[in-house]
Amino acid sequence: MTIISQSKAKTFYKALLEKNPEYEGTFFVGVKTTGVFCRPTCPAKKPKFENCEFFLTAQEALLASFRPCKRCHPLSDPGSPSKLIQTLIDAVEANPEKRWNTQDFQDLSADESTARRHFKKRFGMTFVEYARARRMGIAFKEIREGKKVIDTQLNTGYESSSGFRDAFSKIMGAAPSKLKDPATILKTAWLDTPLGPMLAISDDDGLYLLEFVDRRGLEKEIEKLRAKQKAMIIPGSTKPITSITRELKAYFAGKLQTFETPIHLTGSPFQKTVWEALMKIPYGTTKSYLAQAHTLGKEKAVRAVANANGANQLAIIIPCHRIINSNGALGGYGGGLTRKQYLIDHELKNRKKH
Repeated sequence: MTIISQSKAKTFYKALLEKNPEYEGTFFVGVKTTGVFCRPTCPAKKPKFENCEFFLTAQEALLASFRPCKRCHPLSDPGSPSKLIQTLIDAVEANPEKRWNTQDFQDLSADESTARRHFKKRFGMTFVEYARARRMGIAFKEIREGKKVIDTQLNTGYESSSGFRDAFSKIMGAAPSKLKDPATILKTAWLDTPLGPMLAISDDDGLYLLEFVDRRGLEKEIEKLRAKQKAMIIPGSTKPITSITRELKAYFAGKLQTFETPIHLTGSPFQKTVWEALMKIPYGTTKSYLAQAHTLGKEKAVRAVANANGANQLAIIIPCHRIINSNGALGGYGGGLTRKQYLIDHELKNRKKH
C-alpha cells in the first residue's frame, strides 16, 4: 500500500473540501467514522482531517476495509451516466426517428421529469431536446445526400411540413429548403474515464476534439471548431468515437500505448508540425519544452512551441502531457496539473510492464 505523506494528505484534503474535479481518479478518501470511502467530489458532508485516510487507488481503500460510498459510487468512473440516462440513450439509438410521448416513458418505467433533469445536468439539454437533435441529424444527412424534403420529413416522424421546418431550423440554423450548400455534420458524445468525463467530437472519418469536459474555455473551442468546419454538432456516435471509447478504456487499464483512432489535425502548419512531433515522444517518457523546441529546430521559439502545445484539442492522443519544464516541474496543462501528473505516472508505471 502506498504511504501518503502529510503534505500530500493536506493537499488531498483541500481538494476534498473544494470538491475539485481535477483530482478525480487520483485519490480516494476513507472516512474512519463511517467506514466508507469516497471520491474527491462526493457531495456528502466533509469529515474532519483527522478522520480521513487517503489512498491512491480504490483497491487500496477496499483492502483497508473501507466500503464504497453509496452517494458518489467510487468504483465507477466519475460522471458516468445513470442507468436511466443509459436506458434512454440506448432506446434513442435503437429507434432514432421516434417521437417520444408520456406513454413511451411509462413503457420503460422511466419518470419523464427525472429524465429531463438528468439529461439537462449531463448534456445541457433535456431528453426531448436530445432525441429531437438526433432525429434532425438524420434529417440533415438525408437532405445532404439528395433526398426530397418531404421524404425526410416523413422518415423522421413529422406529419406537418411546417413543424418539420421549424424543428429543423431551430437545431440546424436554416430551413431545409435553404441548405443549397449544406454544412458538415459532426457527432459529439461524452466518454467516461477514471479522470472524469471527456467530450469527443468527430465526423465519420476521424476525431476533431477530445477534451476533459471541465477544461477552461472548452465552449469557445467547440464554437471555433463549429465555425471553422462550417458544421452542425449534434449528439450521436461514429466509428471514431466508438474506437476512442474502446482505446481509452485499454489505455487507462495500462494495456494500450499507441492510439490508432483516426484524427483530424485542424491547426496551422506550425501547430501541426508541433503536434506530429508530440506524437513521436515515446510512451512513458517526458521531454522538456526546450528539448522539444530543439527537436523542431526552433530553439529560439520555445514560447511559440509551448503555445502550440496548449492549442492541442486531442488530449492524451496528442500527448502534450509528456512535456515538462527543464527543472522537472510540470509546466502547464489544459486538463489540470493533477491530471498531467497522473498521466505521466500512469505511463511510467505501465511502460515497465511491457
